[in-house]
Amino acid sequence: MFDLIIRNGLIIDGTGRKAYTSDIGINGEFITTIGNLNNTQAKNEINAEGLSIAPGFIDAHAHSDGILLYDPQHANGIRQGITTEILGQDGLSYAPLSEKNYKIQRHYLNGILGSPPENLNMKTVKNFKANYHKKIAINTAYPIPHSALRLETVGFTDRPLIGKDLEQAKKMVIEGMEQGSIGLATGMSYHPNAWSTTEELIELCKVVAQYNGVYITHLRDVNPERAFGNGGIPEALEIGRKSGVKVHFSHTRTDASTAGKIEKVITLIDQSKNEVDSTLDIYPYPTGSTFLTSLLPSFVHEGGPSAILDNIQNPSIIKKIIEYYQTYPLKAPLDSTTISYAPKTPQFEKFGLVDIQKKLKLSIWETLCHLLIKNDLEVGFWLNPPSNMALWDQINKDALQLLSRPDYMVGSDAIPLGSIPHPRAYGTFPRFLGRLRRKYNILNIEQMIQRMTQNPAQRFGLNKRGSLLVDNYADLVIFNQEHIIDTATYDDPKQFPLGIPYVVINGEIAVNNEICTGSLSGHAIP
Repeated sequence: MFDLIIRNGLIIDGTGRKAYTSDIGINGEFITTIGNLNNTQAKNEINAEGLSIAPGFIDAHAHSDGILLYDPQHANGIRQGITTEILGQDGLSYAPLSEKNYKIQRHYLNGILGSPPENLNMKTVKNFKANYHKKIAINTAYPIPHSALRLETVGFTDRPLIGKDLEQAKKMVIEGMEQGSIGLATGMSYHPNAWSTTEELIELCKVVAQYNGVYITHLRDVNPERAFGNGGIPEALEIGRKSGVKVHFSHTRTDASTAGKIEKVITLIDQSKNEVDSTLDIYPYPTGSTFLTSLLPSFVHEGGPSAILDNIQNPSIIKKIIEYYQTYPLKAPLDSTTISYAPKTPQFEKFGLVDIQKKLKLSIWETLCHLLIKNDLEVGFWLNPPSNMALWDQINKDALQLLSRPDYMVGSDAIPLGSIPHPRAYGTFPRFLGRLRRKYNILNIEQMIQRMTQNPAQRFGLNKRGSLLVDNYADLVIFNQEHIIDTATYDDPKQFPLGIPYVVINGEIAVNNEICTGSLSGHAIP
């Protein structure tokens, strides 16, 4: 007698080998049998005839840290077939932080992570994991966020992390790795991370390397003068070379400036393969999303969120911001943005900054500051997609070409906040697996599943996950490979995909006939 039998499905086991038809028997949290179970009974059964069974998808890059703490069902993720998410991305998360610093960080990150409860214990990685373990629908894994190390040592200030402060940060990394962190994550567009130097990150990553962890990086484009090679890919590779750490590049894709020129994106990485063990992730959309606070110049962030609010109410500071960006133009054009999340001024969600500017009769920077002030910094946005369909089509093809590489995996970069979040929060995995796979025919189904499952499991040390093997955890997605498709769009993003009727997480049915069951069986792993 099994707890659950899944019958007659086409098993795509995550290893890349050819699919085959069989039954799967599950007891408790584990797969216990794969084979013919015609004469065997179970407490629950799923008839998967005509459907495919794959390991649950592992999202290599998600910003769900906050929202999971007040929306534990996480329908936008599990309805895609995601059973595990890597949190702590871009070095932006909540542990290890003192009670005081957790509140500061919660405030600063509210535009990207939302507003979880104020009274949570985030003092250690162990405490962080306890807030999620068997309290939410999905599994989570956690790299130590670079911002937490800086907050706990030098505070929300532009100070070098050296001497005793650096030694303290290293001890925090040791403690976090011993409590189950998978590595160190940073985002060098964000603060306090961007106040660092390459040397600081090398020293921190030497510790990560001792534990066989991974350095996960959103590349530097702020304060490039502090970095080896002016930041970007050269800095990340130098960190890998000098520390010996494995490097993982977040959301590495082409855009409007590099469409059709994949070599511009990955040549340096390929040239360093004999020196740096590197992997990458990607999402299948032509533009990204982040929080509005991050667009402010580095000097405005000094002192943290309360100081930011004071600064952006000061006309002389606003003038200084405008002058700064006349010299150093923004990479994210303000006239091509849509506000996705502004909970205290919801009337401005779905509008571009230029539209809001006209309504308020302010300059565009005054408009940006006005939104941040009125929402206590809690504002998110995405960049508008290209109107040139040929360009968009090329970026789609590039994404499939990149994903065909054996060192790639899928990371949604999801920010599931607001009335009009970026569609990647609802559609990333079915968009790749359905729409784009069928349209371009660059990867076969076995290859694509392998990139979504085994690759991230192996890279981040998620033992007994990422492949359908006996004695592995029963994380499964059951889908129709001919009909699976994303339905989320930029103008109507909160739409669930089609063709994914069942999802199983740690042996429990989390999605049944495309309906979330309410199961909260997710583990904080490893």
